[in-house]
Amino acid sequence: MRLFDLLLGKPLATSDAHNEHIGVAAGIPIFGLDGLTSAAYGPEQAMAILIPLGLLGVQQHLLPIFGAILVLLAILYFSYRQTIEAYPNGGGSFTVASENLGDGAGLLAAAALMIDYILTAAVGVSAGVTALVSAVPRLHPHQLTLCLLILIVIVVINLRGVKESGFVFMLPTFLFVGTLLATVGVGIWHAYAAHGHPIPVSAPPPPISATMQYVTIWLLLKAFASGCAAMTGVEAVSNGVTAFKEPKSRKANQALTVIIGLLFIMLAGLAYVARAYGVTAMDSNDAAYQSVLSIEVAAVFGRGWFYFLTMGSVLAALSFSANTAFADFPRMARAIALKDYMPRVFLLRGRRLLFSHGIYALTGFTALLLIIFNGVTDRLIPLYAIGAFLAFTLSQAGMVRHWMKHPEAKHRSIKMFLNGLGAVATGVTLIVVLVAKFTSGAWITALLVPAIIWLMHGIKRHYTRINHETADPEPLRFTDLEQPLVVIPVARWDKITEKAVRFGLVMSQEVKIVTVETDTDSGFDETWEHMVMAPIRAHDGPVPQMVQVKSTYRTVITPLMDYILSLEKEYPTRKIAVLIPELVVKHWWENLLHNQRTQMLKLLLLVRGNRRIVVVNIPWYL
Repeated sequence: MRLFDLLLGKPLATSDAHNEHIGVAAGIPIFGLDGLTSAAYGPEQAMAILIPLGLLGVQQHLLPIFGAILVLLAILYFSYRQTIEAYPNGGGSFTVASENLGDGAGLLAAAALMIDYILTAAVGVSAGVTALVSAVPRLHPHQLTLCLLILIVIVVINLRGVKESGFVFMLPTFLFVGTLLATVGVGIWHAYAAHGHPIPVSAPPPPISATMQYVTIWLLLKAFASGCAAMTGVEAVSNGVTAFKEPKSRKANQALTVIIGLLFIMLAGLAYVARAYGVTAMDSNDAAYQSVLSIEVAAVFGRGWFYFLTMGSVLAALSFSANTAFADFPRMARAIALKDYMPRVFLLRGRRLLFSHGIYALTGFTALLLIIFNGVTDRLIPLYAIGAFLAFTLSQAGMVRHWMKHPEAKHRSIKMFLNGLGAVATGVTLIVVLVAKFTSGAWITALLVPAIIWLMHGIKRHYTRINHETADPEPLRFTDLEQPLVVIPVARWDKITEKAVRFGLVMSQEVKIVTVETDTDSGFDETWEHMVMAPIRAHDGPVPQMVQVKSTYRTVITPLMDYILSLEKEYPTRKIAVLIPELVVKHWWENLLHNQRTQMLKLLLLVRGNRRIVVVNIPWYL
């Protein structure tokens, strides 16, 4: 526990929960890092689709594409402001869609968001490592290992609590934003001073020769769909409203405003700088591959100290952008679990007032995804954004329905229009993204969404069956109260056995003490008379029965199980209490020095027994 306290912090009392609430400054890195850092890879994803057009693709089509993306971003901003105000206790897509459109729509949003959060974590980590590999190419063979190491660091920081994670991520967030804004500002200034033709300090790699002479609508739609990866973190703040200090809605909206404002400036500025300096995307399989951001910073400032400071901040911010998923996924999992569509373990708060099991689940899925795709961002991106835009659409449609049910709401018509516009815009974008990315990997997401919904329905059916079978409308019954038949498996006479026998004699008048005859003689039958029977006769106590079960193959567990199950058939109306004497060691490693037969026996009794078999632990603490 001392190691846990050092690594993850000391446990927090429930009464300390209000101290864990955060302000706007901490909310920006916690809930906005994913959105902000998408400026580092969003433009590149669009530019990679324009590679067949050569330099002409960036010069003529990049700004219009990002103009459309920024318009959509502005619509989402105003839409989610309404959601945050309407749902001060957290207005994630699942909650909004479930309350206004029904559980079916809510589960669709939940499945989409779960996939999106897992991809957010995986893409964030892999994009950070890609930035590192761009600056230090010799690390390329270790890309997956670096991804998993960074994932471990993020998990440890998150397990320390919301407040501490916000403090840790604040410096890399503001350093990332500051260096990118400096790149945008200086780049635009140089472009203005040079009348739109600045001279790069470090010349960008020559563009790949154009393989297409004429642009097609399909190519532009694919570029737009890929660039929409820059908007995947927009919903995070609405999901995490409850993490903010009072007034929660106002502070959450302030954080959202700062996040969207900075993202808007960086996306527009980086797209303009790329066009002005003639920067194009490189083939990610190229041995000398550099990210677009690396090329842009080098073009504006050269490869001096500022370049390495910027790339270092990009690495840290991109890697830590996975924190947005770690902040929101557990909250969303809890909301789903409250309706019994996910395991109830996601409702539990851990030692640092976190929904820790959500963090554990997200960690496992993210690590699996990184391993499957070898930590390569370009392989993960095609799966990305679909879940987010599906959730956006359902959330905004749900908000329209919400305003329809509240005719007394202030400025209801304007709010309904904004949310309706958001639903239409994101719905159209969803179709474009799905069609454009379908063959590149989006089909995987399209299959996973119904599979997750089917799984959640299965979980719901399980809990419904449990509630139905265990519900008891009758008061406590005093009929057919009978002492149980007590069975005590023992190996030899010692203090642990003596404790179990004493407890068994208190429980029932009918006690069976069972030993298993193997090729090793325990000597228990020789001590039976003077260690057990003589004291019982002296005190006129209930007489237990000693039962010796033969083991043909020298095993202990199987003969015991067969005997207990035979008793269950022999006494169809009696409860059978199996008292299991168990040694409890002081240190975990001491368990390795003892057999674990008791654990195996308990497991088999749970699996093969029925409601009439009761297992009771009789521990002896060293």
